[in-house]
Amino acid sequence: MKNKYLTIVLALFSTVAFAQSGHLMQGIGAVNMSMGGAATGKTMDISGALQWNPASISEYSGTKIGLDVGMMFSSPTLSSKLPANMMFPGSPEVSGSIDSEKGVSPLPSLAVVWGKEDSKNTFGVSIFGVSGFGVDFPQETNLPMDAIGNPNPNWDPNNSSPISYPQSMNGFGHIESNYMLLQVGFTWAYQITENFSIGVEPTINYQSLEISPNPLLQPGAGGYLKSESTSSIGYGAQIGAYYDSKSGFTAGASFKTKQYMADFEFEGDASNGNTGKDFTMNFPAIASFGVGYSTEMFDIAIDYRRVFYSSTEGFEETGWTMVDNGAGGMMPNGTVKGFGWEDMNVISAGVQLNLVEKMPIRLGYTYSSNPIDEELMMYSVSAPAIIKNAFQFGLGYEINENFTVNGLFHYGTSGEKTTGQMLDPRMISPDNPYGKIPGSEVSVEMTTMLITLGVSYSL
Repeated sequence: MKNKYLTIVLALFSTVAFAQSGHLMQGIGAVNMSMGGAATGKTMDISGALQWNPASISEYSGTKIGLDVGMMFSSPTLSSKLPANMMFPGSPEVSGSIDSEKGVSPLPSLAVVWGKEDSKNTFGVSIFGVSGFGVDFPQETNLPMDAIGNPNPNWDPNNSSPISYPQSMNGFGHIESNYMLLQVGFTWAYQITENFSIGVEPTINYQSLEISPNPLLQPGAGGYLKSESTSSIGYGAQIGAYYDSKSGFTAGASFKTKQYMADFEFEGDASNGNTGKDFTMNFPAIASFGVGYSTEMFDIAIDYRRVFYSSTEGFEETGWTMVDNGAGGMMPNGTVKGFGWEDMNVISAGVQLNLVEKMPIRLGYTYSSNPIDEELMMYSVSAPAIIKNAFQFGLGYEINENFTVNGLFHYGTSGEKTTGQMLDPRMISPDNPYGKIPGSEVSVEMTTMLITLGVSYSL
């Protein structure tokens, strides 16, 4: 029975669709998301405080509970192109797009903070889905030939995506992925002076990954394998400092360590020439800095974040895995070593307007740089979390002094396509270490929409 309840909790609190900053959620809950995710230097609610700066929960006393549930809509599009004569002698240029059929995903979060009004100690517990990605690109059906090589007279090369061709035709076929990371935090903040607080938050993490076809496993006679969902547990921590001038100006800084995760264990298929593989995918360290300013009429918060993907296992390595070819040389075995992502810069900004009594209005914006190296774009077609610009609108209503309802609408866009070349390990050479296919192209663009309803309650 306990295992059943645990499974329900994990399923509820860790279902994440497309994250906004790489595969990191830009904010948590209706209030923090509507402020663009800014909370390091200006706390507006307990969820944002627990996520971005544990020291800032010193601003709260008594017991406060926050529960938010959102619905995420994502619409990535995968496009690809091969030049003329690449498929077979005399073949025309081939290009097309496939839309993901992932659908809607729920995004819940739970936060609790408690502390006595006359105490220097404040405590908190949080359960957040902080990261995720997922796609469901169907296999291309507009093909130049059938399974036994007979030409298709109805083939339209201008509406045919070669990267989504069946694996028997050197495509990836049906591309599916589903990744999530659930983070549980236990926070303690200490108020050193009336103006200055510090905080620490140990974290426990649970992540799961399902991907098909899996480029981390060596392809067998039938191509790349589909990997069933696998999971791992990890740990990390966050520290923070928070300053409140008591005259409107606030500032803060925090550092969330790398989340050290146990290996994913992918099972192979011996009959397909594959023995499986363990793969380490940690969660990157994050440094955050923020400032804020408040008056009776408005509150402003601005954050800057640096996400250190390039030094994180699973993201730092690039290229194809090379093995001994048995003749004193090296050859690729068809598996990728990692995503090869770069560090990210994230700027979050939000304003809360207190123009109507008991009904604050919030506007937020988030800018995220793109972590995907264009040379390695093809490695990330199953994880294209590349939202560049995100816009938020939020509204709150104070039902009474203890109970508040908050709503959020978010719209995000990648801004432009992330474009690179298609890669084939069979084309690796000293001058072409990634196996780029000349004249080819692969790209992803996407938009996201999120609607969230949250409630906060003070005991």
